[in-house]
Amino acid sequence: MSEIKIAPERKLTDRDLRRVFWRSCMLDSSWNYERQQNIGYSFGIVPVIEKVYEPGSEKQKRAYARSLDFMAITPQLSTLLMGIDAAMEEENAANDEFDDSAITAVKTSLMGPLAGIGDSLIAGTLRVIGTGIAIGFAQQGSPLGAILLLLIFNIPGLLIRWFGLKFGYQYGSTFITDAAKGGLMEKVTFAVSVVGLAAIGGMVASYVSLDLSMITVGSGDFAQPISDYFDMIMPCLPQLIVFGFMYWIMGKKFKTTWVLVGTIVVCIAACWIGSMMA
Repeated sequence: MSEIKIAPERKLTDRDLRRVFWRSCMLDSSWNYERQQNIGYSFGIVPVIEKVYEPGSEKQKRAYARSLDFMAITPQLSTLLMGIDAAMEEENAANDEFDDSAITAVKTSLMGPLAGIGDSLIAGTLRVIGTGIAIGFAQQGSPLGAILLLLIFNIPGLLIRWFGLKFGYQYGSTFITDAAKGGLMEKVTFAVSVVGLAAIGGMVASYVSLDLSMITVGSGDFAQPISDYFDMIMPCLPQLIVFGFMYWIMGKKFKTTWVLVGTIVVCIAACWIGSMMA
């Protein structure tokens, strides 16, 4: 990809960027199977197109059409790409020698890495940690569970949206492109994935309940619950097996409703068998 130089003079004000910021919150509202988030993305970038281009000009028409290209990105990081896009659209409006195909090329090349790191950081880590904290309060019947989940997930998300937009607009495509080429994206994605998996492991140990104390191995004075043998291998191993099985089922595209119904049926049957053995 050729180097993209962004014009030093800026037309967009903080008010324009705030309009883009609030509109970005609607990114997934018009999701479709053909181009996914393209309508929401176009809705977000429209204030930029209206501000930098002459109304009704050929460049503005191409910019509108370009904004409806395929888009698939983590919503909270969409503003980073919008900021880069805004800077390049502004340069395209001011410079007749600017190749506007570079705008599409930059968006296409960056949305994948940004989606990867965003899914790992936001959905795979932040949401999991927030859910883990909220579940503890919810189990005690406290409404703080729902409130904390909303705060933990949304406040960082809004901050990422705003500062990502400002950063993308200020620095253009140079920093993100260099980070992608240098392997920084992959390293950050790996790091947040490890943190996310650690959080999931802690949640499995804390919140998945599986009582196997009624199943014993041996007889008489030597009878010992089978759970003790599992703990000798690895603490909470049965819970991890149950979680792994559920994860495998979800990976097979089973409907969540049927998975829940099946789990309830198995639990009822296990309780009935346990009461018969008591």
